[in-house]
Amino acid sequence: MSEFSDRPLRVGGRASAMALAQTEHVSRLLARLEPGLRTETVATSTEADRWPGELSRLGGKGLFVKAIDEQLRRGEVDLAVHCLKDVPGDQPLPEGLTLAAVLPRADARDVLVVPAGSAVTSPGELPAGATLATSSVRRRAQLLAARPDLEIVPVRGAVGSRLEKLDGARAGLRADGLVLARAGLERLGLTGRIVHHFGVEGRADGIVPAVGAGVLALQCRADDVPVTRLLARLDDPRTRAEASAERALLRGLRGHCNSPIAGHCTTEPDGRRTLRGLVFSPDGSRFVRAAASRGPEADPAALGTEVCAELLRQGARELIDSVQPG
Repeated sequence: MSEFSDRPLRVGGRASAMALAQTEHVSRLLARLEPGLRTETVATSTEADRWPGELSRLGGKGLFVKAIDEQLRRGEVDLAVHCLKDVPGDQPLPEGLTLAAVLPRADARDVLVVPAGSAVTSPGELPAGATLATSSVRRRAQLLAARPDLEIVPVRGAVGSRLEKLDGARAGLRADGLVLARAGLERLGLTGRIVHHFGVEGRADGIVPAVGAGVLALQCRADDVPVTRLLARLDDPRTRAEASAERALLRGLRGHCNSPIAGHCTTEPDGRRTLRGLVFSPDGSRFVRAAASRGPEADPAALGTEVCAELLRQGARELIDSVQPG
């Protein structure tokens, strides 16, 4: 990388502990590709990170990436590391930017964490009327569909602070459990806190993940040829195809930032892809579901369009429109 012989490659990301772990992971991957390449992490505390309330009232998850994308467009960083689930799927990327690589998907399952000292090892052991904490309307609806007796309470903040609140080491939460993404706990070295993994297949005891769950996306300026070529070497074709199907589903449903949508694509050893889509009411009382499978030769985006059409046929539009953007 002679283009960066006189300065480090600037890697932009959020300032949270999890985001820093993600940018460090990317920096290590780049160093393996180009021994001697220097990288510099440029961490940003976004407006969404600082907002204590519901993200929908501020403008949605897209605010996690907006400030960093602006830095990228201004040339203040050379690439941006985003969680793909935070990149809006119902609108194009900012002008001049490209999604140069998606990394292999981490474990996309949601998990149950319980307070330190709790004997609970599965959701079935939670007593009637138990309280679970989650920041996600998607998790809330699916948990309530399986267990209408549960009380679901919101929780925001970094994963570490959520765990401290759960354990009583920090005020602000009284709950019997916390539902989080396994991928985040894994990146922070906290998988020892997990007592249960929810399946992703959409069964009664599972939780279908968010579109793009577990995927790190690397963006750069479209005209920055050296960086584009470097990042392309990290691109995982399987994950890109799965993400393409999921994001085509989301785009076709025309959901806003608070839309009650879940979508997850998996790939079999023979290359066959299956996409599961789910649209629901926030209280979990109403659901529409659809799934489709196609061979490796099929266009992943067309798979997303197919599942989207079936969800719309079942009434997904009414469910989406019933939830206000914020």
